[in-house]
Amino acid sequence: MKGRGPYTREFKLEAVRLLQRGEKPAAQLAMELGVKRSLLYRWREDVAARGDAAFSGKTGPKPSGASTEIAQLKRELAAVQAERDILKKAATYFAKALP
Repeated sequence: MKGRGPYTREFKLEAVRLLQRGEKPAAQLAMELGVKRSLLYRWREDVAARGDAAFSGKTGPKPSGASTEIAQLKRELAAVQAERDILKKAATYFAKALP
């Protein structure tokens, strides 16, 4: 299967329509359309979730500055907690090694 690059909205909607009709297995339909089967399923889920707004290019509101900062702080916290856990294990190991 060759990648065609970005697909048009009409192509995606038609592919989903063909998949939902169920006349052909998803694998065969994907091969005929030149896309991955998982992509067909993803498109179908998008249509089911968003209806007419599917593939419109609008993904919703952009995250605010606060939510971006919160996400960054959560990543930093996870990294610091991982470092702390490693240091705890090292301290325990070396404490056992001392006579």
